[in-house]
Amino acid sequence: MGKRGAESQGGNKNKKYKQSGFIDPNTSGVYATCNRGREAGCRKELMNLLSTKCEEWYPDWEKSVGDETEQDEKEFSVEDQIKQELASLKKEKSAKTTLFSPIDLGCECLVFIKIRKPVEPAEFIRRICKEASQSREKQTRFTQKLTPITYSVSASIDELKKLAHMVLEPHFHQKEGQKALKFAIQVTRRNFNTLEKDDIIKTIATCVGHEYGHKVDLKNYDKLILVECFKNNVGMSVVSEYLPLEKFNLQQIFEKNMKENEASRVNPTKSENSNGESDEKKATLSDEDAKDTVRK
Repeated sequence: MGKRGAESQGGNKNKKYKQSGFIDPNTSGVYATCNRGREAGCRKELMNLLSTKCEEWYPDWEKSVGDETEQDEKEFSVEDQIKQELASLKKEKSAKTTLFSPIDLGCECLVFIKIRKPVEPAEFIRRICKEASQSREKQTRFTQKLTPITYSVSASIDELKKLAHMVLEPHFHQKEGQKALKFAIQVTRRNFNTLEKDDIIKTIATCVGHEYGHKVDLKNYDKLILVECFKNNVGMSVVSEYLPLEKFNLQQIFEKNMKENEASRVNPTKSENSNGESDEKKATLSDEDAKDTVRK
């Protein structure tokens, strides 16, 4: 009886935990995809990656959290100074933990990490992918595609318009020095049927406007507007270098680098012979010799 009751409670707890996977409006962060059953591993390694890069690229971000009143260390004994140092370290660790916080979505193959200021998700994720492409080092095992979310709102046309104006303005609506840009819109929907895809695209395209000469170009765009719809939440960001960085897919970036390394080892573009002449030059000389032979 006791065992059955425990199992029943465990099942209810598990069900309740899964049902809590909603993203609130005004949330910034990043979605990450992974293979089925690898969500926990993806969540853990992504948290580590984000925290590491935050410490590297935002070394002084803790100052914005709010400092306690500084006191002269000479007034404290050695023991008090040690306690104060430990308390300071504990505070910094707690602040870093709250800067990145995972939200369990209860959805297979999908992970979400909430990101707080001063980190800006779109630029932060682009920089992570750029570094992965340049360093050719694999820093994650389970994480695949990353989708940054600058802001998010509840799923409705009115809220979508507000979101679009807020996210698009820094990229498309600068009053001074705004250049005409080519853009595209990519909409992804998961467990979402509140708004139709075509309605989302038309609404956002209207918000981009044509007053600055912006045009739609689905292949050679300057900026890509990412729209991620999950349950009753719509998130948006504007990114660049999306295609060169393999659509922000860390796994594909690594695989591309592996293929390029293998190709450079197996088929070098220019190899030298024993006389120090390149094969390309040698082939040219051979062609000229052949022409001379024909003439003779």
